[in-house]
Amino acid sequence: MSTNEEIIRELYRTAEVKDVKAFVALFAENGYFWDVSAGAKYFGPDIGKTVEIYATAFHDMHRELGNFYVAGDVVIVELTLNGTQTGPLAMPAGTIGPTGKEMHAPCCDVFHLKDGKVTSFHCYTAATIILGQLGVLGNLGAALQQA
Repeated sequence: MSTNEEIIRELYRTAEVKDVKAFVALFAENGYFWDVSAGAKYFGPDIGKTVEIYATAFHDMHRELGNFYVAGDVVIVELTLNGTQTGPLAMPAGTIGPTGKEMHAPCCDVFHLKDGKVTSFHCYTAATIILGQLGVLGNLGAALQQA
């Protein structure tokens, strides 16, 4: 296993145990997290908001890691996001109240690292699959509680 792969596996581990401080510490000073489907970029301490958002919405959040592809300082991971929505899911357009439904959604994450730190994390979640599994895709406007 490469060092970069080990760093990314540690990043996922910290997210699983909801250790926001340790998650953020794996990023370089100017590193960022881009939630592509939400259209939101996070920098500095705000990077930890991504862990908090999913932990709040899905008490049993689990990332099932699939294939890892490592090419130098680039790591690509295929995974699924799994959990039951028992809390509010904050999104840029508003918040979806708890649905009690499960999601099992594919995701692809692309990481760039330098000197053992994450400089960029681009997260490509299958948002339409998540919203469909939560039962809100057909009437998203009604499901959103404006922030």
